Amino acid sequence: MISGDVDRFATELNRDGVDIIHTVERGDDFNHGLYTAAIESLYETLQPTGLVMPHTIDGRDYAPAVASKLDIPLVTDAIELDAEDGLSVTRKMFGSKVETVIDVDDDQWAVTLRSGEWPVTRGDGTAEVRSHEFDIDSEALGTQAREFVDVEPGEIEITDADVLVSVGRGIESEEHIGMIRDLAETIDATVAASRPVVDNGWLPKSRQVGQSGKVVTPDVYIAVGISGAVQHTTGMKDADTVVAINDDPTAPIFDIADYGITDDLFDVVPALTEEFAGWIATARM
Repeated sequence: MISGDVDRFATELNRDGVDIIHTVERGDDFNHGLYTAAIESLYETLQPTGLVMPHTIDGRDYAPAVASKLDIPLVTDAIELDAEDGLSVTRKMFGSKVETVIDVDDDQWAVTLRSGEWPVTRGDGTAEVRSHEFDIDSEALGTQAREFVDVEPGEIEITDADVLVSVGRGIESEEHIGMIRDLAETIDATVAASRPVVDNGWLPKSRQVGQSGKVVTPDVYIAVGISGAVQHTTGMKDADTVVAINDDPTAPIFDIADYGITDDLFDVVPALTEEFAGWIATARM
């Protein structure tokens, strides 16, 4: 763990099966050069067989640089690993339509792991926490973090949300996003989107779900006006419950939905908002 509240992170990661937790405390904000230099130094100190990094926005930023500097092979977006006899990495390709296994013929290697594909380890562990300090010249890194832009006020990061209301091109125009926000606010959900909505500038990139966005695993995922192309479903297929609202009964989203409403979203969404508001008001009485 590098930067941030490393002590708290170490406590959260101290679970069954973890032997040692290594921390490097180097400020709060992400910095490409700092992360790359710190991981390179940690790797050279520990000399592990494998280096595992997250397939997140930050991880995809520094992982290739780290692997290049260390001159070790890198396999990205892994959904399964087998390191008993060499390394075999399972990853999805061609828009997640097929799975392929890549054998790494090298004594040392690096991988990035796709979030949402790995079971969470439970229990309280007894891991040793080791803190490391490295002499890294921040001015010589070549990059500096100038600004950190947080998610919109009142919005939870979509990867942390329990309930997501996600909107697609069926919303037709930016002026209708308010209708989606009304539903999300009523049920205490977070607003997300498919790529067309983000490409049109109606919602920020931080809200995008899918192959070129973020992988989410909420308890409930409400897909509004989303057709369900594989580029999108790759990012939300592991939600516990999927509710789809689309006026096209042949839309692929219905293939993975637990509940489907085939009707005009401009009629359905306001009706749902009103109905939920009534239920919530009654429950609070």
